[in-house]
Amino acid sequence: MRALVQGALVGPGALVVGDGVEVPRAAAGEVLVKVGAAGVNFADVMQTRGAYDGGPEAPYVAGFEAAGEIVAVGDGVDPALLGARVIGTGPGAFAEYVVMGVDSLARVPAGWRDEQALGLVLNWGTALAALRPLGQLAAGQVVLVHAAAGAVGQAAVRLAKHYGATVIGTASAEKHDVVRRLGADELIDYRAADLVSEVRRLTGGRGVDVVLESVGGETFGKSLEVAKRVTGKVIVYGVAGGEASVSNWELNFKHQVHVIGLHIGVLGQHAPEMFAELMAELDKLIEIGVYPPGEPTVYDLADGPKVLAELEARATVGKLALKP
Repeated sequence: MRALVQGALVGPGALVVGDGVEVPRAAAGEVLVKVGAAGVNFADVMQTRGAYDGGPEAPYVAGFEAAGEIVAVGDGVDPALLGARVIGTGPGAFAEYVVMGVDSLARVPAGWRDEQALGLVLNWGTALAALRPLGQLAAGQVVLVHAAAGAVGQAAVRLAKHYGATVIGTASAEKHDVVRRLGADELIDYRAADLVSEVRRLTGGRGVDVVLESVGGETFGKSLEVAKRVTGKVIVYGVAGGEASVSNWELNFKHQVHVIGLHIGVLGQHAPEMFAELMAELDKLIEIGVYPPGEPTVYDLADGPKVLAELEARATVGKLALKP
């Protein structure tokens, strides 16, 4: 099969298209999916540099999110699933075929193309988990969404507005119009403005109720500063800008806030009931039009190295997809 292979852990430039890669086989509890479209995520970039915890060793078939048709099932999997169109995760998604665990799947909504369903679990599921069960966002509260023009960020803006929150988004200036059209109330150019002083100005010095923190690095400390004392929540689901830390001393004396880690895959594994509730809520949001069909920018598999490099350079907007 055709697949995008990472030859060495030196970045997206080491990705190459291979035409003779062996088609994987579904083991017990797994399904084989013929990929219609594969989703590109920042974790893919991290894996190319060996920076993703538990990531694969090179060489490996890249990617881990895809939508397509189930063409084979492993032991213990209902054969009635054959022919179903699904969206889910599994290693080696940048290929014509990928194996996925049956428990990680969601159905492609009726009438949607495969690429339109990308992000249902990873992006929208992450945004919803961050805002509701973990962030406990309520109407009238204020949420700060970092990287608001990205795939999770755009979903978070839409969802936060639906639940009645005031949204402050961060993005580079050229992406502000995109985020504003999604409903963001205020926008901050993280490259030109001081985040802490701007958020304090916009909130009258009170800070925000929930911070969706996907950046890390120096931004992480600023996220802690702008969260409301005692009740503010910082939901950490990304480290695009590098590692950062907070000490028990700081939480006691400086940043009296809630810091909550989120990884949607771990959530699905260790809190399956919460995961099922998230998927059911997303179904309702699709039904009422809050969650519309996705509009990813779609590229050929051979363009993968360029797409990941642009994502790493923060030169992209919204969801990105590859066609095998």
